[in-house]
Amino acid sequence: MPGELSRAAAIVGAAEANEIGYPEQPRTAIQLHIEAIKNVSDQTGIPISRINGVFGAGWSSQIAEHLGLHPSYIDTTSVGGGRARGADPWDPGSLYSNPYGVSGAPSNYSHAMTRHNYRWGTTPEDFAHIAVVTRQWATLNPRAVMHSKETHPFGGPITLEDVQNARMISWPLTLLHCCLVTDYGGAVLVTSPEVARSVKTKPVWIAGAGENMSHSNMLEMEDFTATSAAASSAAAYKMAGMGPEDMEMAMIYDSFTVTAGITAEMLGLAPRGEGFTLWKDGRAAPGGSFPINTNGGGLSFNHSGMYGMQLLVEAYRQLSGTAEDGGYSGLPGKQTSARSCVVNGTGGSLSTTGTLVLVAD
Repeated sequence: MPGELSRAAAIVGAAEANEIGYPEQPRTAIQLHIEAIKNVSDQTGIPISRINGVFGAGWSSQIAEHLGLHPSYIDTTSVGGGRARGADPWDPGSLYSNPYGVSGAPSNYSHAMTRHNYRWGTTPEDFAHIAVVTRQWATLNPRAVMHSKETHPFGGPITLEDVQNARMISWPLTLLHCCLVTDYGGAVLVTSPEVARSVKTKPVWIAGAGENMSHSNMLEMEDFTATSAAASSAAAYKMAGMGPEDMEMAMIYDSFTVTAGITAEMLGLAPRGEGFTLWKDGRAAPGGSFPINTNGGGLSFNHSGMYGMQLLVEAYRQLSGTAEDGGYSGLPGKQTSARSCVVNGTGGSLSTTGTLVLVAD
């Protein structure tokens, strides 16, 4: 049975900044945010002046000030997608983790990969399928950094051999096991059911939501192959009155291939140790029965440090039927028929997670 707050709000629009990836002219984070908010306002027909709450990955108060807003609620969430720049040298993580080789995101996640390989009998090549399939989705998205040779010298389709033979970053993670580092601005507009029914765009309903945190310092992680996404998704499924068996699509934060593979297991989409099979057997690929990361993911579309917004924008486009938008961000074959989607963001070093269950109108 759905919880009291299930479908109490809807996403009615989703938009990005005008230029993302590697802009020809440098842009500030606030510029990218403002552009995205202007675009989602134009998309929905809801004036910026009607926005009454601002949630951001940073600069929320500055954004409100630039827009001339006086929101009744404001929040800044900075737990996802990467460590803060300029970390405190006296932080216990810096003092006690570095000697054990967990001094940055690639080394942290390579520990997760090697542990998964040892415990579940997987191999780096198993996870390489995630990079290959995600790149297939990127070739259907003209805004993806790795869409083609025209968008990036190393863009276009890749093979397992390409992933395995790429430059080593932190064994066993090669470059193509790792996400991009790019610029991005995105915005989604969340409204009440009453407002959702009055705008010109299609609503996508927030059926369930959950958050959880398992640790901060990765050395305190109980199991390198299990994250708090199991708990955050359980809360989201319970609120929605649904389960993983009811999901038809997933948007999963993919800072590394191993992030996506482990998260799929935590979301109940695959048995423990078998998350990678969703990509390996083609279910997650274009035309597959369970599409995942249809924009090209953090591995091939865009990754700006905190990837949660990209997940939300693409989930909205898919569930509102606007993923093939005249070639702007989707070519024929990108639109799926999914009516439900589980969205999961991961922060820190496999530490904090947020899960949403979204459903089409």
